[in-house]
Amino acid sequence: MRRALIAVFAIPLATLLLLLPGAYASADEDDRPVVRIARPTWDTGWFQAEVYRQLVERLGFIVEGPFTMRVDEFYEEVAAGEIDFWASGWFPLHDSQISAQVPIERVGTAVDDGALQGYFVDKHTADMYGITNLGDFADPEIAALFDSDGDGKADLTGCNADWACASGIDTHLEIFGLTETVEHVQGHYSPLIRDTIDRYHLGEPILYYTWTPNWTVGTLVPGRDVIWLEVPPVSSLRPEDAADFTDALVEGLQGCANDPCRTGWQPNDISVVANSDFLDAHPSVRRLLEQVTISLKDISDQNNQMISRGGDPHHIKSHASDWITANLAKVIDWITTADPDAVSYHVASDAESEVGGTLAVAAYLEEPFVIYENGAYSGFEVELAQLVAARLGTQIEIYSVNTVAKQLDDIIRGEARLGLGGVRVTESREEEIDFSLPVLTSGLTILTPNEDDEGFLSNALSLDRALSFSKAVTASAWLIVLFGVTVLIAAHLVWLMERKHNPDFAPTYRKGIWDSFYWSVVTMSTVGYGDKVARGARGRLLALVWIGLGTLLFASFSAAIASSLVESQLRSEISGPEDLRGKRVATVRHSSSATYLIDNGVGPVSVERIDEAYELLANDEVDAVVYDAPVLHSYVSRHGGGRFDTVGAEFETVIYALLIGEDDGELRELIDLALLELIENGTYGLLIEHWFGHEL
Repeated sequence: MRRALIAVFAIPLATLLLLLPGAYASADEDDRPVVRIARPTWDTGWFQAEVYRQLVERLGFIVEGPFTMRVDEFYEEVAAGEIDFWASGWFPLHDSQISAQVPIERVGTAVDDGALQGYFVDKHTADMYGITNLGDFADPEIAALFDSDGDGKADLTGCNADWACASGIDTHLEIFGLTETVEHVQGHYSPLIRDTIDRYHLGEPILYYTWTPNWTVGTLVPGRDVIWLEVPPVSSLRPEDAADFTDALVEGLQGCANDPCRTGWQPNDISVVANSDFLDAHPSVRRLLEQVTISLKDISDQNNQMISRGGDPHHIKSHASDWITANLAKVIDWITTADPDAVSYHVASDAESEVGGTLAVAAYLEEPFVIYENGAYSGFEVELAQLVAARLGTQIEIYSVNTVAKQLDDIIRGEARLGLGGVRVTESREEEIDFSLPVLTSGLTILTPNEDDEGFLSNALSLDRALSFSKAVTASAWLIVLFGVTVLIAAHLVWLMERKHNPDFAPTYRKGIWDSFYWSVVTMSTVGYGDKVARGARGRLLALVWIGLGTLLFASFSAAIASSLVESQLRSEISGPEDLRGKRVATVRHSSSATYLIDNGVGPVSVERIDEAYELLANDEVDAVVYDAPVLHSYVSRHGGGRFDTVGAEFETVIYALLIGEDDGELRELIDLALLELIENGTYGLLIEHWFGHEL
């Protein structure tokens, strides 16, 4: 019996130990080996790094990191034994980084043939002009379609200068003879690709480079929004160029003109790269790394979640934990295969990084705090940071990031010393970063249509009320039908009763029924003119009944219409959060406003971006939008065009501040003093008035 009980509970117990933090079996935690892992500067690879971090911890190791590194920096550090591994090796793209003379090796394949690269154009322009190949851009007329800066060349949104793909793009432009018609637009990829996507939504032609897995392919879907561009074949190249270039054919690419598709880039495997000496010293880690695989779909789904939610560090950690839980059977198998005795793990605290460097600023794009337009940054916090920097006798250099997680990480490791972008002060963020004095204290507010600027019908009812009016008329159709039927019945009855002795009703049916119909209508409406009246006893009795019935029918019809209009008016009137129940309210998914609405019994219409909520409101698909007050106030003043307005007092206090590294206490004190000075001399008030009007 005892053995049976042990067998029954062994697997559940092992599973429980895998999931319980702090359940490490070692008597002395300091005796556990330390693993130092890295991750790339592109945040679309951070999910994999976090999965590997948690898996290695479950194997019983203390994990330091992941430390964010450039590609060349990582390969130098891992060769020197300063870093043990990362899960972001792209091969064959990184082949040149691995040398036989240094103790570096690939271990396993996290994503098999999942890392694709290529060029894309918007499908509308491609279909209109028959564009399917990068070589088509040798035609100056085609290239001019994609020129956004007026130099006559197509603007190709490309790679950061220090990324491996940058040289690949330059090589393609050179060997395909495109340097005179195509410009490789470089800088920080994040704001450049966002600007490119914004131009797409404005209906402008776009040409850009991207890769998978990446959130961009979920935003502009190949085959639906954009198409893959092929590149010219090797046979079209000069012999000296063809020697260094091979056709890269990928099968089954949705949105490519041909199958297989000649993308110009060989499909890459995403693999772990590790220090060989480290692997030899820790064979259990080697066995674990050899087994782990993560599907391309799982990575893409996480990237899309990360971008839509802003990507706080705890979100990425949560995504990794959720993925491990969802794949627990495989995880248990990987761990027990790597080390049969490893049935527990310990969550180590994140390693602290030194903060240093110049006053670089990592900005998360959130209007009106940070705006990126026409290659330049503006916004409330941008101007505020510039004023602060002027008082510190320095300048700021702004670059954009896709997620708050990337922003925080850059500050922690010293890539940036300041963070902007309407970042809210939260307990979870306080655990990883420091904040300046609050730069804005606001809350949530409500955006509704501005009825003062609507025309007739819209002014009287609004489109929503007009629709309600139409529904009321439709609902009252039975009254109209009943009216017509009863009028005809009454007309026939009065004619039969009066035709033989009353000259007001002709004895012939054709003329007499018309006279009777006229009498029936005017009598029912109680506005009879007396030109035709019933003279017999039975006719007069019918007239009395008919007058009463007519009054009842007209009163019912009028009441139905009035009730509908009153209901529509009551439903449209929103003056505060207490009026939101029963209304159609839009907000951004996973935001503080979404949490508020759910907690208060208002099931929101959830969208991924606030722009989508504005569109729903403009189309009368929702009654109101609830979101951060500064964002909605800015929209009203900058884009509302008098069509919308915010109503009621703000609710649910939200505090915004600038991000500063925890170890940068001196900078924080200087910034706080500069902020106090701006407040005291009135400059801060003018800035508030400029960006938010008199609402805040």
